[in-house]
Amino acid sequence: MTKQVLEFIQGYDTPTIVNAIEVALGTRDFHNYTKNPLVASDPSAGAIVGWAVTARIRAKHAPNETQETLIQRRTEYYHYLKASRKPCVLVMEDLDFPDTRGAWWGEVNSNIHKGFGLEGALTNGQVRDMDELVDGFPIFAGSVGVSHAFVHLIDIGKPVNVLGLEVSEGDLIHADKHGATVIPENLIDNIPECIEKLIRGESHVINAARRDGGIDIDQLTESWNKFGGEIRN
Repeated sequence: MTKQVLEFIQGYDTPTIVNAIEVALGTRDFHNYTKNPLVASDPSAGAIVGWAVTARIRAKHAPNETQETLIQRRTEYYHYLKASRKPCVLVMEDLDFPDTRGAWWGEVNSNIHKGFGLEGALTNGQVRDMDELVDGFPIFAGSVGVSHAFVHLIDIGKPVNVLGLEVSEGDLIHADKHGATVIPENLIDNIPECIEKLIRGESHVINAARRDGGIDIDQLTESWNKFGGEIRN
């Protein structure tokens, strides 16, 4: 896949991407997107696009492993991020969800992960330090919190489930303030064409709705009949 395709799809919001996936599949039977509301650290930041790197954490209880083991795992995690295919997005599952207690994401970790060249992060866990997060690193989280509690890494590189979205390492993630989705690998190159098809269909229906003098039902019905199959709302 070319850099141009990535840049193209980053210019659209995630609902449009999900619509385009449905057009590519020819059905609305696509469900791999976030199902629960999330908090955007910077709603004006736009979409992030990248290959998934994954990790799992807990924060509710103190870890039952030695400090040496935890330090070694975090060091392995840093090497994992450094070696990741770019652009990439960190997808982190808090295994305490829905009873999350501590935030991995705050001022320090936002700076560290941006320093590793990541585009941003998606988690079902908490984010804090909302006014101190580094610029240019959007975080889409399950909730806002105040404490880091006993937050610690459980593992890295494993499949995760974040707010109903199932993600494996290397999946292509598209995320914004609305939510996130995985673009199926076999559809990636088709998405730009499907987006353009959607825009054409939407423009005809919207133009009919904005007609001078008010909506003409016959014209609107004709537009829906001709182009409505390409539109998903």
